[in-house]
Amino acid sequence: MSRAVALDEAAGTLLAVWEAARERTTSRLSGAQLRAVMVVERYDGINLRRLATLTHMLLSSASRLCDRLVAAGMLEREPGRYDRREISLHLTPAATRLLAELRADRRQRLDRILTGMSAEGRAALLRGMREFDEVARRGEAAEGRPVPQPFGARIGEPLPEAGEMPGEAPAAAPA
Repeated sequence: MSRAVALDEAAGTLLAVWEAARERTTSRLSGAQLRAVMVVERYDGINLRRLATLTHMLLSSASRLCDRLVAAGMLEREPGRYDRREISLHLTPAATRLLAELRADRRQRLDRILTGMSAEGRAALLRGMREFDEVARRGEAAEGRPVPQPFGARIGEPLPEAGEMPGEAPAAAPA
């Protein structure tokens, strides 16, 4: 079995955990709507054209999607600061709560699985995931493509350090 096949199969379980959390907490949003809400969270005040680009949608489709999100109480539109013809998008408090619930549910599910792993396994997984993330970001940047952000993570939100995963001892203080 190739490394890519083995990783694809193992990642399927991780994606299933994420999808179960998404289904539980965001049942009233489609996958496209959730992605749009997450992009707006990441880039507060984003305009519709940039949202369409980042979600790989036609401008007209992104506009209709935003109409539905405004009607659902997830997004607010306001005139742009520099060009009143441009519309800025912002999350509502309801959308912020929904994303917090999604992350809490997802992390609780992951915590239950991680608790069953050995400390060595958790440390190896975290090391490997960090390296995977770094290599993927460098590759995207080198090819001139937008650098992916972790789906459902906030920009600047740090990855856990050693000792922050369930069952791990805190990292030793530097000497």
